[in-house]
Amino acid sequence: MTNKLTNVLPPIVDTSTKVLIVGSMPSKQSLEKQQYYGNPRNHFWPIVGEILAVAVPMDYEARLDLLREHGIGLWDTIASCERKGSLDATIRNEKPNDFHAFLKQYPNIRLLIFNGTKAFDVFKKHVGFEVLANRPYKKMPSTSPIPGKNIKSFEEKLEEWRLIGAYL
Repeated sequence: MTNKLTNVLPPIVDTSTKVLIVGSMPSKQSLEKQQYYGNPRNHFWPIVGEILAVAVPMDYEARLDLLREHGIGLWDTIASCERKGSLDATIRNEKPNDFHAFLKQYPNIRLLIFNGTKAFDVFKKHVGFEVLANRPYKKMPSTSPIPGKNIKSFEEKLEEWRLIGAYL
């Protein structure tokens, strides 16, 4: 069954955010928990811990504080969509978030990182890279625990994600 979903997770961002990590649409589990990357099998939080060389706290608010302390923000390309289950491949009729206003409000963002192909493709199709005003951006391998067509090991994902460190 396809469900109409609204992304209720607010952006994690402030005026000191330098790197914005952009996902597609939170998984069913993340929406239920009201947490970005709420699936404990997702590689996102372990990758962050490795990049920052810190132990990632178990408490969600402490995790967000860790990101803020290091100038990392989170948001998603999709404000609402239809999706069966949690797979990006089943997303249909997506409506994007307003990145035009968002990037004007947060001009200190120096890099956008797209967590996976769907986030990148939705941004490209519905927003457009010209809104970035010459900010660099990079599509990264998804941190999802669900194997995709371009399956990479944790170590391979981490190697690519380390790019973030140069912007913090």
